[in-house]
Amino acid sequence: MSLSREDVQKVAGLARLRMTDSQLDEMAPKLNSILGFVEQLSEVETDNVEPLSNVARSTLSLRKDEVNDGECRDKVLANAPEAEEGFYAVPKVVE
Repeated sequence: MSLSREDVQKVAGLARLRMTDSQLDEMAPKLNSILGFVEQLSEVETDNVEPLSNVARSTLSLRKDEVNDGECRDKVLANAPEAEEGFYAVPKVVE
């Protein structure tokens, strides 16, 4: 498959890219090269190959699923412009 300059212009329009004529002429061979590589990949024999999510066989360390407050209320409230009784103090808004 080969892309013409008009094809590149259409793709650029779909991607909402504004390209000059020289940029379009420069991009056409680059996109054709990418498409050629993708065509090479389609020739690879993949029958009987298990899907792979990660090449490293690692397991995640899990922690207990416990609900807590993070034990850092004072640090969080230190960022508040105003705090009262361990909570953020915000102005009353009534419309």
